[in-house]
Amino acid sequence: MNIFHSIEDFSSSKKTILTLGTFDGVHIGHKKILDKLIQNTQNKEYESLVLTFFPHPRMVLQDKSEIKLLNTIPEKIELLESIGIENLVIHPFDESFSRLTAEEFVEKILVNQFHIHKIIIGYDHRFGRNRTANIDDLIGFGQKYGFEVEQISVQELNAISVSSTKVRKAIVEGNIGLANSYLGYEYFLTGTVVEGKRLGRTIGFPTANLDIKEEYKLIPSNGVYVVKSSINGETVFGIMNIGVNPTVGTNPVSIEVYFLDFDGDLYSQELKISILHYIREEQKFDSIDILKNQIQKDKEIAEAYIRQLQ
Repeated sequence: MNIFHSIEDFSSSKKTILTLGTFDGVHIGHKKILDKLIQNTQNKEYESLVLTFFPHPRMVLQDKSEIKLLNTIPEKIELLESIGIENLVIHPFDESFSRLTAEEFVEKILVNQFHIHKIIIGYDHRFGRNRTANIDDLIGFGQKYGFEVEQISVQELNAISVSSTKVRKAIVEGNIGLANSYLGYEYFLTGTVVEGKRLGRTIGFPTANLDIKEEYKLIPSNGVYVVKSSINGETVFGIMNIGVNPTVGTNPVSIEVYFLDFDGDLYSQELKISILHYIREEQKFDSIDILKNQIQKDKEIAEAYIRQLQ
């Protein structure tokens, strides 16, 4: 996949078939549109192009927006590449870009820069300054500038009934199964294993402490989860705790994973942690022994869940 970090950087010898949006989560609703994009370029006469933006427009246009995103930029790239997209443009979204009129956007960007043959878009897509233009306006521009518009019907999108907002809500509420069904894959965190306080090791449950540098990434609510990762090419299951470890004092929020069948040095490695199941909320226990007993129960719950998968 060719990756461009601004609209101006894009170039291709072929005309493009394009879709655009934030695509946060690259969920099954997004895939409905992306699959059509792939289908339209199978004859290799045209190239597929996805235009997306960072920061998320809400981060720029809404005061004090605290939106957290389902994917970091590297994660979004990984997901779109796995689908088979040929070209990805990640354009910096700012206030000046938001002030482009609908026709300026169409003429300067879609026509002059991307040389589009067709745009594939949802029936409810709005664009241009203050999001005033709709699908009917886009069809009119297509007739004026010579490109096709294919819209995903209300029936097709409503049948899926998924949005990034719904996915975020499910994750925050601990409804991981529902979130994963919306996404079409297991929600995952990507980070680097860093040195922790080694508290887990002292009680018999050594953990890998995950550092996620992207502050905008949505982290599930504090609690205990069943997870899996790929380590040295092998799938390894584990228990992840997100929280402040209240039993052992006042601590910042950490993400720690106890792998069930792995013993080795993971420091400085980047891990992708896929979240499978929510076990319980974080609790403060009266003693370390009670905490150890609870972790053992969590382990048994996780092992029972994993057996159902195998």
